[in-house]
Amino acid sequence: MSKAKIMIVEDEWMIADDIQTCLTNMDYDVSSIETRGEDAVKKTGEDKPDLVLMDILLKGKMDGIEAAKQIRSRYKIPHIFITAYADQKMLNKAKITEPLGYLLKPFDDKELQATIEIALYKSKMQKKLEKYSNELEKSNTLKDLFIDIMRHD
Repeated sequence: MSKAKIMIVEDEWMIADDIQTCLTNMDYDVSSIETRGEDAVKKTGEDKPDLVLMDILLKGKMDGIEAAKQIRSRYKIPHIFITAYADQKMLNKAKITEPLGYLLKPFDDKELQATIEIALYKSKMQKKLEKYSNELEKSNTLKDLFIDIMRHD
């Protein structure tokens, strides 16, 4: 099985570098490190990572919540928020984007790895469910079409 590609979106280079080292040690590929939400959205379209680790407060005009929302709607790529903010207002705003995790800084390597593994597994299962749901829908459509054809013969 190939390594999961993970994009890091973090505007503090020391933190981003620490996360990259941690991910590399865990045998993940880091597709890129972005510091701005708008760059993250663009780069996601180019790199198609398996997962995005997204800080909420970023440099530039677009925060991490808006970037995650756009990445999810455009590319269907899951994300985990990594942030120092856990107030209720921020949580309510963030959960609308349907993150597969929410890690508070500072976090340890094991916590990060467990959250990533659960998120990747859940994403994989969601894709399978969507695929089977689409196949079932096609099957029912074909069945209805066949019944309709048989009625007209």
